[in-house]
Amino acid sequence: MSKMMTYGEAIREAMSIRMREDPNVILFGEDVGAFGGCFGVSAGMIEEFGPERVRDTPISEGAIIGAAVGSAATGLRPIAELMFNDFLTVGMDQLVNQAAKMRYMFGGKISLPMVVRLPAGAGTGGAAQHCQSLEAWLTHVPGLKVVYPSNAQDALGLMLTSIDDDNPVMFFENKTLYATKSEVTSFDPIPLGKGRIALEGDDLTIITYGRQVFTALNAAKELAADGIKAEVIDIRSLFPLDKDIIRESLEKTNKAIIITEETKRGGYGGEISATIAEEMFDLLDAPVARIGSLDTPVPFAPNLEQYYMPNERDIVVAAKKMF
Repeated sequence: MSKMMTYGEAIREAMSIRMREDPNVILFGEDVGAFGGCFGVSAGMIEEFGPERVRDTPISEGAIIGAAVGSAATGLRPIAELMFNDFLTVGMDQLVNQAAKMRYMFGGKISLPMVVRLPAGAGTGGAAQHCQSLEAWLTHVPGLKVVYPSNAQDALGLMLTSIDDDNPVMFFENKTLYATKSEVTSFDPIPLGKGRIALEGDDLTIITYGRQVFTALNAAKELAADGIKAEVIDIRSLFPLDKDIIRESLEKTNKAIIITEETKRGGYGGEISATIAEEMFDLLDAPVARIGSLDTPVPFAPNLEQYYMPNERDIVVAAKKMF
């Protein structure tokens, strides 16, 4: 069965599928009920599943994450939505010092099957406190899994897998993608730790995820006009990371550009670059190029916000330096 769906609809469909199958799957967060979520992702779910399973919470991210940890440890499979990933800072103690550690500290005798939904990224005019990309913080914490889909198919399949996982999964959702439509041909789970080739090529490897997949694809079109065939890898899962797909691509291209929307300093792009340097250095014909946002809080003014974020021109300039 094939169906055109938006990114947001695909996330809702995946949550609804699992909630129909398992009464222990619940959703809660600020305004996820009657309002349908800040970005409309959970619209209609309270009518189908009722206020006991689709719950509005107080404005307290510490309470939301704490409730997810407690309910997951005692038999439920919660999906906790934070309105913006920026607000995760308020719940970091519950997440980093409790959720990420409990299964390990109890010798595997309990499970923590919880998903934390994290709308992220700039481009909406939300400014410095509502538009950050903080995924690198969470990839640093043992005990957490981190995924970041770029399209409806991957959003649906990865959400199904995330709900099924017995460990805490951090599910990043780029806010600018919610309304983007694409074809969904499968309603099956997509394994974590498996990237995909978004575009095949044999001259250059561009490694990315989330919204920047489309930036990379646009840059690849421009490079193709100059005779450079770029391969675009959408890693989809930041941890676990699909190292094999990166290695197989570099065996063909011998050149790599990494583009992420996060601030370049201390970003996850640096982790990918270090992995390539440590484990695949013999495949490289040029230094790895790393592209990210500028080292500043996200500006409010639209022109400054666009200047802050990476773009196609950054990739093209970096690529042409390699040839």
